[in-house]
Amino acid sequence: MTRFTTSLPPSYFEGQYASDPDPWRFASSAYEHAKYAATLAALPALRYASGLEVGCSIGVLTESLAARCDALIGIDVAEVALEQARRRCAAWPHVRFEQAQVPAAWPAGRFDLIVLSEVVYFLDGADVAHLARRVGDSLQPGGTVALVHWTGETHYPLSGDAAADLFMATSRGWLRPIHRSTSDAYRLDVLISAERIAP
Repeated sequence: MTRFTTSLPPSYFEGQYASDPDPWRFASSAYEHAKYAATLAALPALRYASGLEVGCSIGVLTESLAARCDALIGIDVAEVALEQARRRCAAWPHVRFEQAQVPAAWPAGRFDLIVLSEVVYFLDGADVAHLARRVGDSLQPGGTVALVHWTGETHYPLSGDAAADLFMATSRGWLRPIHRSTSDAYRLDVLISAERIAP
């Protein structure tokens, strides 16, 4: 399997959804459901004022996060996925969605929860560093970041472990890890904001 060397373009994701409305089986996979439950259980607060889910796809995890957030934004690069997410979360008026390709684009606002589930490894090293700075600039004091990644073989620019390690190394000056768990398929890291140290 040949690994991509640069961040995946929007056309990659558009192609995935063009052939399958749920190409990663977010709605039907037992793996995904178990991973979502573990992610929600690992969050240190029961409720958040303002959440951001990066790479929300068709909104399956978003729907669960909605019950924990007073306001929630889901962003994704693929509009066809966002159309499904809007329908799935229509009963939650405090949830909204934006089409954006991170890290070049980023939603306005400050957040006390940012979820990066199965997304950081789609980026190359330079974009992971940019993403970490975006997160640091928009996270409220005491805010939470959740990183979740499949650790099996992929053709993405980074492996799940490499993506998480690079994000955490880049953000060491403003994020502190408080939780790590692993399964035979994924890795979950939870971090909280610390006093930011200027580079």
